[in-house]
Amino acid sequence: MSSKQILLRFESKNGQFRLTVKPTDEFPALLPKILEHLPKNLDPRTLTLSNKPHAGEDRLLSSLNGIAIERVGLKHGDKLFVKYNEQAPSNGDSVALTARPSQPYNSSDRLNGQPILQTEDILVAPLPPPTLPLTAIKNPWEVVKQSPLDDRLDKMDGKIPRPRDQKMCKHGPKGMCDYCMPLEPFSPKYLEERKIKHLSFHSYLRKVNSATNKPELKSSYMPPLSEPYYRVKPDCPSGHPQWPEGICTKCQPSAITLQPQPFRMVDHVEFASPGIVDSFLNFWRLSGAQRIGFMYGHYEEYAEVPLGIKAVVESIYEPPQIDEIDGCTLNSWINEGDVDEVARLSGLQKVGVIFTDLIDAGAGDGTVVCKRHMDSYYLSSLEVTISARLQAQHHKATKWSDTGRFGSDFVTCVISGDEDGGIAISSFQVSNSAVEMVRADLIEPSADPTVMLVCFSDEQNGSESRTRYIPEVFYRRINEYSASVQENAKPSFPVEYLFVTLTHGFPRESTGIFNVSDFPIENREAIGEGQELRSVAKKLGVSSGKVEGEKGVRSVADFHLLCFLHGMGILSKEEESLLCHVARSHDLAEGFQLLNTPGWATLLAILQESGERPPKRPSPASFPAVGDDYFDYSEQLAKRLKGASLK
Repeated sequence: MSSKQILLRFESKNGQFRLTVKPTDEFPALLPKILEHLPKNLDPRTLTLSNKPHAGEDRLLSSLNGIAIERVGLKHGDKLFVKYNEQAPSNGDSVALTARPSQPYNSSDRLNGQPILQTEDILVAPLPPPTLPLTAIKNPWEVVKQSPLDDRLDKMDGKIPRPRDQKMCKHGPKGMCDYCMPLEPFSPKYLEERKIKHLSFHSYLRKVNSATNKPELKSSYMPPLSEPYYRVKPDCPSGHPQWPEGICTKCQPSAITLQPQPFRMVDHVEFASPGIVDSFLNFWRLSGAQRIGFMYGHYEEYAEVPLGIKAVVESIYEPPQIDEIDGCTLNSWINEGDVDEVARLSGLQKVGVIFTDLIDAGAGDGTVVCKRHMDSYYLSSLEVTISARLQAQHHKATKWSDTGRFGSDFVTCVISGDEDGGIAISSFQVSNSAVEMVRADLIEPSADPTVMLVCFSDEQNGSESRTRYIPEVFYRRINEYSASVQENAKPSFPVEYLFVTLTHGFPRESTGIFNVSDFPIENREAIGEGQELRSVAKKLGVSSGKVEGEKGVRSVADFHLLCFLHGMGILSKEEESLLCHVARSHDLAEGFQLLNTPGWATLLAILQESGERPPKRPSPASFPAVGDDYFDYSEQLAKRLKGASLK
């Protein structure tokens, strides 16, 4: 191997220079020579080498320890590009940059010359997902694991068959023409005939994929889906300081033009049993206050829409909350992970949120006030914001997106009054653009439920810190001349641009997993309903004298009971898994296997000691002292003693 010296060229934002090196030299050994041609106030820890001026393979010089120049294929006359950050000056007279490029830049001055306070308010992300954009995955169809339902729908043809047209078809019974050939699942004519307003997700995927990847062009395959991103992109390759100190056309988000989303991730919401909604409504019937709950269920194919998906709701869990007549406030949900674990063991997952918005009409016939209609609103701006946050927490994994995720299957259901005064359910999903706008803190709810406000930039608000960039937002509408015009969305725009509607219903025959849901529902102490050991004993058929094993096995098919038993911590993981399997399958053979486990025997022993007991006779201390109740009790006591001899 030759050790002949070679010449390498270097280029930085301060100019160009050359170095004579040996091919066997390691990269860290070049640091003293490179620093001689660069400013004295740079931070050596941020020195980066790249093979291209923009969008190249950037490598920190310190990370190339042990790597020789000849190992990376550099030859005589090759050129490298040097990038670095300057150290923060102690006097604060000039722009101060951080020592690590992965950290946000600190500066004593803004773009407009105004100083940044040391106690500046850093933007608190309203959502748990990371603030950095997801990096593109190479060949996501090979590494991303999506749901089994999506895998089945991907393998389906999706074509809509059509019978032979007796008038237009001139061919034989085995022929085919334009009038009888199968339609694509995204056919506008078919959707219009069936009154289907939105494409299903997989129909939209077929439509976008047919336009993105054309086999006849013999080009490389590209993922057809990409999530919107409305924030300033970090680590801009242009070399300027990071936002908020610098910004360019490559890293700033483009203008946003809002349009109704043509597809929906879920097409239908099906409640496995009417009793699920009825028991949820009982809280409002008894208290008059609103209620919110999270729906647990699973996803299935929906045959009414081409390549459709429906969310099947099996149970509604009501977390800790403060309920009022005009709304409710969620408290800290400490055992959310435990409830999700019970749902996972039962083959379920969190599929959506449901809440009531009911006001009694006062007519005495059970009618309610119709608040949501065509002339008011269907989903308020505050509810859109909350739904967007929840959907961002439950993203959908798909191998057809360049980042491995796209949208969400999380749904929102509202129980409110209809135009006839009855109680009706409405189902929605917010659009992907709405989720990203909420995540980027571009919009905020308004006092008017029909409009959404576009946030002002930090400088317009008079804030001393500049942490977010607000791009231009537009929306298209049909004006009074029936022409499509573009309007500026600032300061507000109609909330209808941010959500899509779903259908809902009940099966003809109840096929729910939890078919004996009569256990007290959690967090209902406000209406005098609580979960106690004697409720469990009564449910499982346990008393101080006997244990009805078969009744207990048949009664475990209750999601609220399973969550309560999980919170007791008596059963082991294997026993709890068996319990959830028995609740899901209703298999008596496995149920009797559960009866023979030590954990279940311990539970029954505890219930026998402290569970269902016969009611005790009232003690003298509990006798009423004054009032009409006293005379009622005296009369009953006299009746019991009537005929008794004192001799």
